[in-house]
Formats: sequence, structure tokens, C-alpha cells
Amino acid sequence: MPRAIWKGAVSFGLVSIPVKLYTATEDKDIAFHMLHKKDHARIKQQRYCPEDDAVVEWNDVVRGYEIAPDQYVVMEPSDFDKVPVDTTHTIEITDFVPLAQIDPIYYQKTYYLEPEKTGGKPFTLLREVLKDSKLIALAKVTLRQKEQLCTLRLYENTIALETMFYADEIRGIEGLDIPEAGKLSDKELTMAKSLVDMLTGEFEPGKYTDNYREALLELIERKAEGEEIKRPAPAAGKVTDLMEALRKSVESARRERGRGEPEEAEEEEREARPARRRRAG
Repeated sequence: MPRAIWKGAVSFGLVSIPVKLYTATEDKDIAFHMLHKKDHARIKQQRYCPEDDAVVEWNDVVRGYEIAPDQYVVMEPSDFDKVPVDTTHTIEITDFVPLAQIDPIYYQKTYYLEPEKTGGKPFTLLREVLKDSKLIALAKVTLRQKEQLCTLRLYENTIALETMFYADEIRGIEGLDIPEAGKLSDKELTMAKSLVDMLTGEFEPGKYTDNYREALLELIERKAEGEEIKRPAPAAGKVTDLMEALRKSVESARRERGRGEPEEAEEEEREARPARRRRAG
């Protein structure tokens, strides 16, 4: 059973829904330990106080906010519960908006909501409202000493909470060396659109895997068995001519998708386009 990271209530007008919050995702990185190169002993990371020339234990560590050079306001754990905002124990819904209006750059991390036993009926009410309206709720909640902007949206049979960046936390693109719109030939655009058409399909998350992680684990296993690992052969040189790169990309996509010979595939493509446009409409 997963452990709830937060308990409180969703505020929906005057309706209060007691809920628990659970982490919805996990990173599957490969963990490495830091070792001493000389003897492969585990390295210990320690908290060191230069004033006392001593290692400090966790129970002797406190948090401090610097108000002037080397001057700190020390904060005790109980002080954070005294911050005068309602979102410390409440997910406060303020607006409902269409999902398409929020750019994905704003999203941070996803959590699942689970109602307490006494909140089953109002939780179901909010879930059905989100489902029928096809809208998502904008709200605020305080997690880890920060008041987070967040969304509540329907996910399978529950409600997912997505923490978000505030507008002033999104970096602008000023200063990036972005090329101006250049002149593209009709052939280049047509070939590029053809490539997009062939690669267009339904999103199937299960078909995407972390190939690097799998290959790295295999390499570690081979090295553990004493095998000498050689550097893989370099990839073939990239095609620098844009039209030639597009042509080769289209041919590769046709082969991978079993679309037949180029002439046959082009005929199939012409026949398929009207049907795709009707489905998209």
C-alpha cells in the first residue's frame, strides 16, 4: 500500500472533500554508489561544520534563512505550520478552464487523489463534474514549504493533481539564437508533410521504453561476467542536404511501417489522406 504524502481537503465552493495525496510517478534511473577509486570502498557524504571542525548529525541540523551576511532566522518544523495561508491543509479550487489552454511547459509532477471514507460522495460529485464539463480545475495547495499552483483533472477512475510552475518561473526565449523563417521550397514542405503523415498515429505509451537503461544494465551484467566491453561502431554520417535527408527519412518510414515500395506507398498515401482528414474533422 503506498504511503500518502499529504492529507487535507479539496475546497469546491462550500463543499469540502477530505482526501489523501499519493505520488503518481516514479523515476526508474539506475542507481550508482560513489566508491573510492583506490579500494572501491563506499564514500560517505557527511555534514561538516567548519566552525567546530566536526561532522554534524541530522538531529543537530536546523533550517535558517539568511537575512544578512552570516545572519540567519532559524526555522523550527512547527513554524511552517504557522504560515497564515489556507492552502496548508486545503486544495482550494478557484477556476475551471479547458485543458487545451494550458501549455505543457507549466506542468511539474503528478499525484493521485483518494477520498477519505467520509468524502466518497462529494469526491464522486467533483469527478463527474470534471467528466461532464470536459474542464480541469485550477487550484492551489501548499506542499514542501511552497504554495503550488495545480490542476485537478480526470484520470481513469480518480482525480489527478498536477503541480505547476507559476508564470514568473517560466524562462523566456529571449537571448536564444532562433532563425527567422527562411525560404522553403514546395518540394521540401510536401516531403516533410508526407513524413509527418506516415508517422502519425495513436499514442500508445506502452510501446516506448528506455533503451539506454536496458542497454546499460546489459553492459553492467556483461562487465560483471568479466567480458571486455568495446566501444560500439560510430553511427553512419548524417545527410546534410535537407531534401536528401527528407527523402531518406520517408523511405525509412515506409520500410519500418510496411508500406511497400515507394510507388505503391505513394499511391496508398494519396488514397489514405482524405480518410485521415475526415477522421481529424
